[in-house]
Amino acid sequence: MVFLLTPGNIADISAAPSLLAAMPPARRLLADKGYDANSLRDALGAQGTEAVIPSTASRKRAIPYDVAAYRHRNMIERAFCSLKDYRRIATRYDKLARNFLSAVAIAAFIIWWT
Repeated sequence: MVFLLTPGNIADISAAPSLLAAMPPARRLLADKGYDANSLRDALGAQGTEAVIPSTASRKRAIPYDVAAYRHRNMIERAFCSLKDYRRIATRYDKLARNFLSAVAIAAFIIWWT
């Protein structure tokens, strides 16, 4: 598991390359429309990872994706929902990034364990 804390005004897709570099290549990457970029798709293709990302409405030609695999993305959303059950994480009481990341890591471990 890899965590990366970014400022609130940074798009998630800008952190994706560094997160992917920190992890071993996966068979598939499930992501929402916010991650639909040719650069990310090319990087995933170079790793041999299948991009399961629906196309945005601004694409002239939609890129096909595995709809059956995309249905499993709800587990990712439920994991974030479970993290937000911890008040310390949902409201970000910690001023220091390292303390906040530690709280996220502990909560993620507890969620995984139970």
